[in-house]
Amino acid sequence: MTDEADFAAWQKKVEGTNISSTTLLATDYLNHFNEIVMLLEMVPDMPDMIEDCKEWAPKSYQDHFRDSAFSDRELAIEAYDHVPSRFRDPFEETINHLNTIVGHANTQLDAIIAEGNEELLRETANAVTKSLQRFMDVASGIIHGSAKTMSQDEIDAALDL
Repeated sequence: MTDEADFAAWQKKVEGTNISSTTLLATDYLNHFNEIVMLLEMVPDMPDMIEDCKEWAPKSYQDHFRDSAFSDRELAIEAYDHVPSRFRDPFEETINHLNTIVGHANTQLDAIIAEGNEELLRETANAVTKSLQRFMDVASGIIHGSAKTMSQDEIDAALDL
């Protein structure tokens, strides 16, 4: 099979599931990031939540589905190897940015908590969660077949927390 024929065959396999037949990706993966966003949002009111935030770890797309109760998890795992690079490359780059932001945020918020600056803690947590949401929106768009990503200036601004 050619790559296009392989992709077309996989598109048919995922029809009628919660996996996009346009890209072979599933939005369920973004739940991994929704979890850390919710935790980070709680930190200003409950600073001890930073410990839960620091326990959060990046998880690959396929590992997320291996550990999930997603009804089509086996199909999602297998389909990922057939996602065309025009979707997979920007998707993985976006996920790398998300993981970088979380790691940096945990370190930064932990230091702000140690300083006891409640106002800065609230401002920083808010900026971090907004930045994460922007990248999650981009990832969701890619999952649904959008070629729109962020410009390098937008990426730099979002990463410069």
